[in-house]
Amino acid sequence: MQKMLRNLRQSVDYIHAVTDIQPQVALILGSGLGALVRDIKNPVKISYENIPHFPMATVEGHAGELVLGSLCNKRIVTMSGRFHFYEGHSLADITYPVRVMKLLGAASVIVTNAAGAINRTFKVGDLMLISDHINNIKQDPLRGEHVDDLGPRFVDMTYPYDRDLLALAERVGRREGIHIQKGVYLASPGPSYETPAEIRGYAMIGADAAGMSTIPEVIVARQMSMRVLGISCMTNMAAGILEKSLSHAEVIETTRRVKGDFIRFIKAILKEMKV
Repeated sequence: MQKMLRNLRQSVDYIHAVTDIQPQVALILGSGLGALVRDIKNPVKISYENIPHFPMATVEGHAGELVLGSLCNKRIVTMSGRFHFYEGHSLADITYPVRVMKLLGAASVIVTNAAGAINRTFKVGDLMLISDHINNIKQDPLRGEHVDDLGPRFVDMTYPYDRDLLALAERVGRREGIHIQKGVYLASPGPSYETPAEIRGYAMIGADAAGMSTIPEVIVARQMSMRVLGISCMTNMAAGILEKSLSHAEVIETTRRVKGDFIRFIKAILKEMKV
């Protein structure tokens, strides 16, 4: 048995020993967006440090726990706090929880993040549906030994973000009166923010927003045939667009300000999702 499969089974067995909830939808909550966890009914919270083979979250705004329960009549598993390449984790570690959530039963995943707006028509606080992405991390989480049981070796990424879920989210946004953008998300390794010159270059190749996460998880989710919906919160304008410096404090402050609309949006999507 391959080491990856053995580790995954040990992680899943531990979670099954804590709860018998079989999730239908997985949520990965980005920086400052963990407030949604408070609305989960009958939550079962499991610290990452207690789950065999899980990495640890170290970034401010990331709680570092797996939460299972129900939300809007869906059984969910929520990753409150994610892992980042800039923390020193391997891409295998970063994407490990996605594999666990799929093996627990989740067929779909909603992944969120904080991002800097490159598109000059966007405003701070906007929510952007991710229609496509650019992997500027320049590494692929599927690199290395292949395990047939986890999905195909070569994964089609023509439509990484589920078109039906995108259409659903657009309809929900209009109905709820939430201003929704749609665009291309670019992820870089971090943790330094991009330079103005880099942002100008990213705009030229079609990026609408820049961040430091999400893409590795999406690639692995697609390998495991999960439907993916990605949502970015524009926490700041990217470097050089405004005459100001960037800070993580601004990221957290913006997500706190927009969390009401964000939570309402996610709940409305969950209510109408077919699982």
